[in-house]
Amino acid sequence: MFSNKRHCLGVRGFIFSIVVGMSLQFSLIAQNQTDSIAKTLLLDEVVVTAKQHSEIIPAQKLSGKELEVLNSFSVADAIRYFSGVQLKDFGGVGGLKTINIRSMGTNQVGVFYNGIQLGNAQNGQVDLGKFSMDNIEEIALYNGQKSKIFQSARDFSSASSIYITPRKPSFGGDKNTNIKANLKFGSFDLINPSMLVEYKISDNVSMSLNGEWINSSGKYKVHYKRVFPNTNTVAYDTVATRQNSDINASRIETSLYGVFSKGSWNIHAYNYSSDRGVPGAVINNVWRRGERMGDVNSFIQGNMKMNISSRWNTLLNVKYASDYTHFENFDYSLYPTNNKFRQKEFYIATANLFPITKWWDVSFSYDFQWNTLDADFQRMDDYDVFAYPTRYSHWLSLATSFDFNRLKVQASILGTFVHESVKKYIAPEDKHVLAPAVFASYKLLPKEDLRLNAFYKKIFRTATFNEMYYVEMISSDIKPEYATQYNVGLKYTKQLKHFFFKSIEAQVDAYYNQVEDKIICTPKSPMFKWTTYNLGLVKIKGLDASVGNLFQIDKVFLQTKLQYTYQKAQDFTDPTDTFYANQIPYIPCHSGTAIASAMYKTWTLNYSFIYTGERYSQSDNIIYNHVQPWYTHDISLVKSFKINNMNFKATAEVNNLLNQDYEVIFNYPMPKRNYRISLVVEL
Repeated sequence: MFSNKRHCLGVRGFIFSIVVGMSLQFSLIAQNQTDSIAKTLLLDEVVVTAKQHSEIIPAQKLSGKELEVLNSFSVADAIRYFSGVQLKDFGGVGGLKTINIRSMGTNQVGVFYNGIQLGNAQNGQVDLGKFSMDNIEEIALYNGQKSKIFQSARDFSSASSIYITPRKPSFGGDKNTNIKANLKFGSFDLINPSMLVEYKISDNVSMSLNGEWINSSGKYKVHYKRVFPNTNTVAYDTVATRQNSDINASRIETSLYGVFSKGSWNIHAYNYSSDRGVPGAVINNVWRRGERMGDVNSFIQGNMKMNISSRWNTLLNVKYASDYTHFENFDYSLYPTNNKFRQKEFYIATANLFPITKWWDVSFSYDFQWNTLDADFQRMDDYDVFAYPTRYSHWLSLATSFDFNRLKVQASILGTFVHESVKKYIAPEDKHVLAPAVFASYKLLPKEDLRLNAFYKKIFRTATFNEMYYVEMISSDIKPEYATQYNVGLKYTKQLKHFFFKSIEAQVDAYYNQVEDKIICTPKSPMFKWTTYNLGLVKIKGLDASVGNLFQIDKVFLQTKLQYTYQKAQDFTDPTDTFYANQIPYIPCHSGTAIASAMYKTWTLNYSFIYTGERYSQSDNIIYNHVQPWYTHDISLVKSFKINNMNFKATAEVNNLLNQDYEVIFNYPMPKRNYRISLVVEL
C-alpha cells in the first residue's frame, strides 16, 4: 500500500551488505589472534585487568526469570512495572507507546539499545512498542543517569535513562549453535512468529540473527460510555469494535560479538518496517478514522571497549540511522494529507577512563551527532511550508568518582553545544549549556547492606525536530527546557537463611524536580500531528517505594514485588491562570504495581497488577477533563518440558482478567479481556 516497501528492501540490502563485509573482516582479525587469547573466555564475558567500577546508585532492573514472569508483549509492556513511570498507550498492538518518568516528559528519557541511544524519529518520541521481548536479556531504569563514569557524554544528558540489553550468545560445552523459535497467537487475530539463531564462528567471535513478524487486525470490543458531568445523564453508551488499529510489521536484527586480548567489540544492525492504522480518538461516538502510517526504522551501530593499559580504558561508539515515515489521511472531513518524512542521523562517541588510584577515577568523553529531516508534503495549494532542518550537536563531559569503601561519590559536568540551520524561516539561536551533577552513596551499617543514596543534577534539552517542524505550523519559537533534580533515598538488601523467608530488597526515594519552560506535546486531530507549547514553571514532588521478597514453602518458590509511586506535578507558570498550581495533564497522584510468581518443578504461575489513579487530560483540573483511574489484572501459566534434545515452554496468558473498561489516554479505549498462547522451542 505504501511506497516505503521498495525503500525498506533497499535499506535492508544496504545494512546486510555492510554487516556481512564487516563480519568477514572482524572474523579474520579474530582468527589471527586466536593464539594470543585464552580459549576459556566466554563470548558474553570479558576478563579485563582493570578494576570493577560499581554503580553508586543502583537501577531498577528486570532480567532473566523476572522478565519471563511478566505478560509482556513488547518492551513498553515490561517497563510499566517500574516505579515512577507513566506509559502513554494509544491502544492495541499497533498503537504508539511512549514513556514518561517522574513527570519529566518523554523527551527527557534517554532510551539506549545495546549501549547506544535511540533517536526520536517519530513525533519526538521513541515508540517502545517496536522492541520485542523475544531477545531481550535485561531492562534497566536509572533516575538521574547511569552512575558509572565510564560512558559516553550523551549518557549524562538525560533526566532518566532506560537501557535495553539484547541477549548475547552463550554456548555450553561443545555446542556452537543455539536456535530458539517462538509462535504466538492471541486475541484480535494476532499472529506473531519469531526466530533467534546464534552461531559460534570461532572461540572469539559469535553472531546472532533474530527476526519476527507481527500481524493483527487490532479489532477489539469495547464498552464506551460518556456522561454529562453537570447532570450525570448519559450522553451515549455504546458497545463497539475498535477500528483502524491493525498492524502488519516485521523486525529483523543481526549482531556480531567478539573478544580480543584487551577488550571486546560488537556490531548491531536493526530494521523495523510496518504498515498500520492510526487509531484516532473516539469523539462524539465516531469510531472510524482514515489515518494510515507506514514506517521504516533502520540503524547500524558498533561498539568497542579496550584496556590500553592499567591506567587507560577507552570506549568507541559509532552509529548511522535512517528513519522513514509515510502518513496518509483518508478522512476528508479533516484536512487531507499525504506526507513523507525522512530523518537521518550519524553519531560517533569516544569515552576514556583514567584510574588515578585504587579509590579515584577520572573520565573524559566527547560525542558528535548530525541530524537532518526532509519532508514531502502534498497539499492542495502546492505550497511547501517545511523548514528542512539540519542540526549539529556536540557533548563534552568530564567526570570523577571516589570510592572510600562505605562512601562513594561521583561528580560530572556536561557541556552541550547545538547549532542548527534551516532552508526556510529563521534558525533558532545556537545553544551552549553547562550542566553539573553530583551522586553519592553511603553504607550506614558496616555489616548490613543499608545504603543512603542522594543525587543532584541539572539538565538541559532543546526541542526536537518533531516538536518544531513535523507540524505544518512552524513552532521554532519553542524555548529550550531546563530542569533541576534532587533525590534522596534508602535501599536495604539482605539474604536470609530462614527456611521460609529467603531474601528481601526494599527501596524508598523522595525527589523534587523543577522544570523551567517545560515542553509539552499533546495530540490533536489528526493524531499524527501534535500541538507543542511551553509551560513556564513546573514543580514535581514525588515518592517511590518498592519491596521484593523471595519465599520457599517445601518445593514451591514464591517471588513477590510491590511498588508504589506518589507524584504531585504542578504548573506554576502564571498566577492569573485558572489552572495555576493544578496537576499537569496525565500525571496521577497515586500509582502502583504488584507482581507475584509461584514456581513448582516445571510449572510457573504468574500474576501482575497495575493501578493508575485519577488524572486530568488538560491543564484545567475540572470535572470535564477528569480521567477515571484504571487497573488491570494479568495472569499466565507456564509449563516447561523436554522432548529428546529440545526444550519446550508453553504459555497461556489472560490479560485484563476482570474485563475492565479503561483508557490510558482520554478517548482512546483500551482492550478488554484478551488472551495469548505461545510455544517456545530451543535446541
